[in-house]
Amino acid sequence: MQLFKNQELKIYNSLTSKKETFKPINEGHIGMYVCGPTVYSNVHLGNVRTFMSFDMVFRYLKHLGYKVRYVRNITDAGHLENDADAGEDKITKKARLEQIEPMEVVQRYTVDFHNILNTFNFLPPSIEPTATGHIIEQIELIKSIIANGFAYEVNGSVYFDVHKFNETNEYGKLSKRKLEDLIHNTRALDGQSDKKNPQDFALWKKAEPQHIMRWPSPWSDGFPGWHLECTAMSTKYLGDQFDIHGGGMDLKFPHHECEIAQNEAAKGQSPVNYWMHANMLQLNGQRMSKSTGNTVNPDELLSGNNSFFSKAYAPSVIRFFNAQCSYRSVLDLTDEGLLSSEKGFYRLMDAINLLDSLTPSNSSTINVEAWKQSCYDAMNDDFNSPILIANLFEAVKYINQIKDGSVTLTSQDLNILKETIHAFTFDVLGLENTAQSNSSTDKLSGAVDILIKLRQEARANKDFALSDKIRDELAHVGIQLKDGKEGTTFSLN
Repeated sequence: MQLFKNQELKIYNSLTSKKETFKPINEGHIGMYVCGPTVYSNVHLGNVRTFMSFDMVFRYLKHLGYKVRYVRNITDAGHLENDADAGEDKITKKARLEQIEPMEVVQRYTVDFHNILNTFNFLPPSIEPTATGHIIEQIELIKSIIANGFAYEVNGSVYFDVHKFNETNEYGKLSKRKLEDLIHNTRALDGQSDKKNPQDFALWKKAEPQHIMRWPSPWSDGFPGWHLECTAMSTKYLGDQFDIHGGGMDLKFPHHECEIAQNEAAKGQSPVNYWMHANMLQLNGQRMSKSTGNTVNPDELLSGNNSFFSKAYAPSVIRFFNAQCSYRSVLDLTDEGLLSSEKGFYRLMDAINLLDSLTPSNSSTINVEAWKQSCYDAMNDDFNSPILIANLFEAVKYINQIKDGSVTLTSQDLNILKETIHAFTFDVLGLENTAQSNSSTDKLSGAVDILIKLRQEARANKDFALSDKIRDELAHVGIQLKDGKEGTTFSLN
């Protein structure tokens, strides 16, 4: 595809806190790295939101004609509990609790991650490296940082010297934190720590005798620090300096801050031109949390088997819901919001399905080229998908007006309308046309609603035998009724 050179893309750069005109390092080519999952559990819905946002970014850059090398890693070692430098490896802990090998944990949850992303119609990244597959690169990176005077070895572990680095560089420039403030807000070290200062972070940790995942190094049998892994993998495949680095807002500090410091300490230059951060996902206005029970996983949302939502939702409806909010804004996941998105999604699909039946005219009464450019203007403004969707619904209005004869388009303009709405709906937003299956779903919902009403009548008449029979027979064919304060709903098992 030829590059759309007339499109000026602006990206909000977290490093400078402003939108900047995007200029790739190498014309026509883009290197993009996004921090992937630590595969010790089923993928979290908040993570899916982040990866979905960058899938859209990847899709749009490809649509513009860029050759994109998209690297998204798998963290399969070295990520300790609470993102700390001490404690148990998340994967090793899971393996110990389930009495299986750590790599069994990695395999199980990597497969789950891929299955979920495939369900949501993600494009695969260009490269998906693993931390354990790049131990040699990480060791060499540590050697460079030590040689440049920004790291020290103590008792087989190697730590990054943040204070030494800050003498000639700026630690905290991404997260806008000052080292003095970090020092003031950090508790004093206990006598057991090997660190010179609390702000120092591990590049290599000596493994305790019980630590299963370990590799030989010049300093000890041990394992790499979590922050180091992404530095090694991103620069190996994208070079010492590349275009875009993305991830969730929660990774800005300390993970991404440490990545910048490691690169500057080892290579003498900042690694990334544009830092992008996707914001958080809430559930019913509250932070998602396992400890409070305010959480739902992707499978539960897709199946309807949860206590938060009235029904199951199709993957493309969830994608559409996600795209109705800017990637930089907090997204609040609610049943009301999903129901509204579902109606909008199928309205869009119905209009697209109408396109082939429309008859062209000898003249056009609307400016299709201007509408087309408005779609590009939206995405060129830091991937503003909510505005893009508003423009797509402007096209829905046109389609309905063409059908009723109040608007006309020439054959050429009708083709432009078709090509553009297909490109942005399916290629860029990654939606799938499931309007036909929705018709069947509506019929099923209608039939179950009738049975629910009959069951309510039976209960009102104290015919509990019939009420229970309706519930049990539906359960037998995989339809689970749920009685709540708002009435009875159902989900498919």
